[in-house]
Amino acid sequence: MQKTHCPDCHQQLDEGPIVYRCANCCRAVYAADLDNEFHPVAA
Repeated sequence: MQKTHCPDCHQQLDEGPIVYRCANCCRAVYAADLDNEFHPVAA
């Protein structure tokens, strides 16, 4: 089983498989968006 991580805080997500939730930052992420999240590196 693949573990998924929050695009914002990089903690492991729980629940799923449609909507994942981050217990650390309380963000909800749709499974379809996990591979599409892009956050540029701060310069």
